[in-house]
Amino acid sequence: MPDSCEYSSSGESDYDSDRDSIGAFENDDVEADCGASSSARSSTQVITKESLLAAQREDLHRVMDLLQLPEQHARTLLICHRWDVDKIFAILVERGRDRLFSDAGVTLLDSRDFPSSVSSSPFSCNICFEDVAPVNTTKMDCGHCYCNDCWTEHFIVKINDGQSRRVRCMAPKCNAICDEAVVRKLVNTKDPDMADRFERFLLESYIEDNNKVNWCPSVPHCGNAIRVDGDVYCEVECACGLQFCFGCLSEAHSPCSCQMWRLWEKKCRDESETVNWITANTKSCPKCFKHVEKNGGCNLVTCICGQAFCWLCGAATGYEHTWSSIAGHSCGRYKDQKAERAKRELHRYMHYHKFYKSHTDSCKEESKLKSSIQEKISILESREWSMKDYSWVMNGLYRLFRSRRVLSYSYPFAFYMFGDEIFKDEMTKEEREIKQNLFEDQQQQLECNVERLSKSLMVALDELSEEEVLATRMNIINLSVLVDRLCHKMYECIENDLLGSLLNATHNIAPYKSKGIERASELTAWWDSEHTLRSMEPIADGRCGHATRNTSGGDSEPGRALPPRAMAAGSSCTDESGRSTRRRTRTEAFGDGLIDLNLPPDMAEKGMEI
Repeated sequence: MPDSCEYSSSGESDYDSDRDSIGAFENDDVEADCGASSSARSSTQVITKESLLAAQREDLHRVMDLLQLPEQHARTLLICHRWDVDKIFAILVERGRDRLFSDAGVTLLDSRDFPSSVSSSPFSCNICFEDVAPVNTTKMDCGHCYCNDCWTEHFIVKINDGQSRRVRCMAPKCNAICDEAVVRKLVNTKDPDMADRFERFLLESYIEDNNKVNWCPSVPHCGNAIRVDGDVYCEVECACGLQFCFGCLSEAHSPCSCQMWRLWEKKCRDESETVNWITANTKSCPKCFKHVEKNGGCNLVTCICGQAFCWLCGAATGYEHTWSSIAGHSCGRYKDQKAERAKRELHRYMHYHKFYKSHTDSCKEESKLKSSIQEKISILESREWSMKDYSWVMNGLYRLFRSRRVLSYSYPFAFYMFGDEIFKDEMTKEEREIKQNLFEDQQQQLECNVERLSKSLMVALDELSEEEVLATRMNIINLSVLVDRLCHKMYECIENDLLGSLLNATHNIAPYKSKGIERASELTAWWDSEHTLRSMEPIADGRCGHATRNTSGGDSEPGRALPPRAMAAGSSCTDESGRSTRRRTRTEAFGDGLIDLNLPPDMAEKGMEI
């Protein structure tokens, strides 16, 4: 600890002269709730129920314009490739148009493939073997034709089975995806509620099937989703104020990887190390079933209830025994190596958990400083001093919050990084010791200066003279800049020297950002000169020169915008069986009615019609 303090003290004179760093720090426009990044530079967007359709239309237009496709085929390509437009373009260049379409189940027919006139003779359906009029049949783009009743039953079964986003043709060994306009038209004729569910699932596929979009995990659910334009290994803040890891949807936990944090949460929740030690180091009494720990070498032990039993087999015995035998059991000085190993692991876990819990508790207590510091600033601003700007105090407080959080999560990281649970075969014992010393030196330096910054912010500024306030200001600014650089240095060590050198495992962590976790900006659709929401316009199949047809010679229903009821349900996080995948304990108003978001979609929508 003294070494780290000497390091920080020697660096203070350097930071005193570093006016650029200080100026940048003082002008750091930090939000009151630590959501620091401005919306203009945000790489994450909040998708609400109003902007969900606009976000989906944006990607649909890009694919339609490039490949000259109707809407349903563009959607099929996007769902197949998890709404990754860049991946579709890359496959188009590498493998060609035909391979791109065939892999996704997209089949395009020229107009000459359709009959020029409608036959008047009855059509025999190969599914139900009934003779039906040609007007009651439908032919898909793949060329297979069946009666409308069979198509409708097929579509309803697929929607109920959770396959509504990619409904395949009924023909054996045919991988073609059915035209969503035909599905919508036929299902709506028999079951309008099922058709609305089908449309909602198509809309929600932009979130459910998209690697760069996730629902906000808030409880109760806020109804928002987050889209990330850059690296998906990041931490984001929703418009509702919740900060979370985009990769695993748990609380923000950098510098821990998602796997490390899942294991740490389980360990803390289940107290698994304590359970392991009890299992390995104690035996259950055969009479009262209490756990007994042996404190001597003899294998005849006695429980507090008075029952004697053999430590080796756990069976009840009498009290008579010699040094070499116990009523038919062998006896000796026995030392269980497994118990010693479990005890060491428990001690190691308790060490890291103690520091993790200590910094977590400190962060909670320091969050209470905000109101008291604001009161002190108000008192200072009322004085007629030359200093008028006191933003450096709040900036220092937010820097303390961020660095304390990094320090807290660095202990679970160290527990797994230098243990045998994940990286047992990645490093030799000597390499592990060298890397652990390197990391702990940086961790110690950060810890020392975080505590100094915390102490400086607790000073009663309203009781100091102007000269003392100026000195405190310089001290807080210097420590804030130093702590920020130490956090950067620790992350560089983790990414380059520790995780970057792994051979067999890949662990990604969210990068460190000086301004804190980025707040997602709200996704807004742009308007044209006629004040029409451009990205919300219906996309007709005729836009790209294609049309879907049936054997009756009539065009199928063109692409259309979703009805208000389907849009209202667009923010509902449900699976395709109609069950809620994330419980929501609130209701939302649409029009004149209320939807209980805990109800299945079909019941909720029926309630809207009442």
